[in-house]
Amino acid sequence: MRDQHAAHTEHATHDQHAAHAGHATHAGHDEHAGHDKHAGHSPQMFRNRFWLSLALTIPVVFYADMIQMWLGYTAPDFPGSALVAPVVGTVIFLYGGEPFLRGAIHELRDRQPGMMLLIGMAISVAFVASMAASLGLFQVEVWWELSLLIVIMLLGHWMEMRAIGQARGALAALAELLPDEVERLTHDGRIETVRITDLAVGDVVLVRPGGRIPADGTIVSGQADVDESMITGESRPVARAAGDRVIAAGVSTDSPIRVRVDAVGDDTALAGIQRLVAQAQASQSRTQVLADRAAALLFYVALAVAVITVVVWALLGDADAAVVRSVTVLIIACPHALGLAIPLVISISTAKSARNGILVKDRLALERMRSVDAVLFDKTGTLTKGEHAVIGVAAAGGVTDEELLALAAGVEAESEHPLARAIVTAARERDIAPRHVADARSMTGRGVVATIDGRRVVVGGPTLLRERGWEIPGDLEPAVESWKQRGAAVLYVVRDDDVLGALALEDQVRPESRAAIDALHRLDVKVALITGDARQVADAVADQLGIDEVFAEVLPEEKDQAVSELQRRGHTVAMVGDGVNDAPALARADVGIAIGAGTDVAIESADIVLAANDPRSVVSVRQLSAAGYRKMLQNLWWAAGYNLAAIPLAAGVLAWAGFVLPMAVGAVLMSVSTIVVALNAQLLRRINLRPEAITAS
Repeated sequence: MRDQHAAHTEHATHDQHAAHAGHATHAGHDEHAGHDKHAGHSPQMFRNRFWLSLALTIPVVFYADMIQMWLGYTAPDFPGSALVAPVVGTVIFLYGGEPFLRGAIHELRDRQPGMMLLIGMAISVAFVASMAASLGLFQVEVWWELSLLIVIMLLGHWMEMRAIGQARGALAALAELLPDEVERLTHDGRIETVRITDLAVGDVVLVRPGGRIPADGTIVSGQADVDESMITGESRPVARAAGDRVIAAGVSTDSPIRVRVDAVGDDTALAGIQRLVAQAQASQSRTQVLADRAAALLFYVALAVAVITVVVWALLGDADAAVVRSVTVLIIACPHALGLAIPLVISISTAKSARNGILVKDRLALERMRSVDAVLFDKTGTLTKGEHAVIGVAAAGGVTDEELLALAAGVEAESEHPLARAIVTAARERDIAPRHVADARSMTGRGVVATIDGRRVVVGGPTLLRERGWEIPGDLEPAVESWKQRGAAVLYVVRDDDVLGALALEDQVRPESRAAIDALHRLDVKVALITGDARQVADAVADQLGIDEVFAEVLPEEKDQAVSELQRRGHTVAMVGDGVNDAPALARADVGIAIGAGTDVAIESADIVLAANDPRSVVSVRQLSAAGYRKMLQNLWWAAGYNLAAIPLAAGVLAWAGFVLPMAVGAVLMSVSTIVVALNAQLLRRINLRPEAITAS
């Protein structure tokens, strides 16, 4: 019977991705939080302090005795010239060093020693020693080294803050997608301009060509190609007409449309995406925990080495070297690169994924995705469109395929049944005009009957044929039998008790599915399919797509058991689905991925949400996971390796060979290591996550 192949549940649109966070709820993301204690400072603050401190450092360096000796010049002498270094150096210490001193205090207060405490200790020791020397109480004066150290630190933090600000700029860019003002239609048909904050559910807004849709809603009049790439990652505009749902921030590219607002503020899809991005950027990964522990450990190592350095050089009778070497150790051991290694990768990868319609809810799940070796796809609505299409037409003798399809489309023209819509669509795509009908009526569970040119025409399934005793012509039997074997729905066209032909309908396989599965196979990932459909339907899809294993005729409550079965075999499993009955399996899987216009339940159960209905995005998630993890490890090895090699040099272990690492050079090396880590993380931007980049083999 036709109703046995009835429509699949229609899925909610993208606005169901909205959790409950508004597009303005991401305040604070320009703050530099997560890996040191100068949260709240902006790149502009570090920039301003850097330039002023640099200007003040010039006279300090110019009047430094060591610089004069090295370069062979004598600085002009004037009353008070001896005070240039201590006075200006003190200003630089208090002004340029303030962010580091404040951060050190925070770390002491929180009992979480780290890089800011190391920097604070280094510049404080250098300042006290220099001031004592200027007052005649000590021999070591390092005003110029201290000044250059602070300038270099400010430059390094400015560059770092710029990098993090750029990475998190995607979140701010999302907030800027919505227009400030919109055109709202009044009850009497007039158009008034109002602020977007004044919109309410039920309002109707006018979106002109090139304008952005201000809120999630339904088109009430007009049709247009809508660019939703900023939300879904789909590169091509999608056709939208009256009755279709649209999402906030989409752009009507070619025609005006009127949209009835269904969700505003915190309830829009855009707000939900922002919430997910913010959560993912704020979340810690396992690698981040390792980096934090390493940074804390490095503080104690650096402190111990600094103390040992002071003792050893003092015993050697060189008090000047004891102070300079210990300060250099504290400077060069700052785990700045170590602290930046992971947060910057997280920020860049999360922002990049959000631009491509990949919304990460759980950072740990994204990390696990790189080790996934089995992906279990739900069939309907994931690998297939969840919409039937005519895949075959077979006419009996004396009737052409075109005539058969015209009759069937005429009978089904007024029906809202999914199979009826598929028949009408097939006729339209082939430029076949449906025949004019009269007295069309539905026979529940059997089919539709109508009158065409005074003759009764029926479109129905096998059950109707059996009940009426209608025989299938012999020349139709081979086609019908092959369709049945692949699980297609078969409808017959009958005129005055004569079977004129048959139509085969199947759920359409997404054209992108083959490319997704081929790409997963190239990554040595096993691909399985799970569905409640009949075995022959599932096998037909699997054969078409090259799927490795099929779980068919599975009840909704049994889907998570299939995940468990794969896990028992030793697989790390990602489950990809979009329906309510997929939620337990999504939660059971090592990585749960809700695809496309999934239901709220599926989205809440998933670790990663794909805004677009494109299974190729699953491959993009795995690529992002592997690339991000690789960058994290590279940064950790560089940052940790740099400190292990640099600390002994700073302590002066090669002084016997005539090599002594200057304090300023140590500061430069520390900043260079931070820049290397930042630049390496920026390479993540080169990864192409667009689904179109993934092709079939």
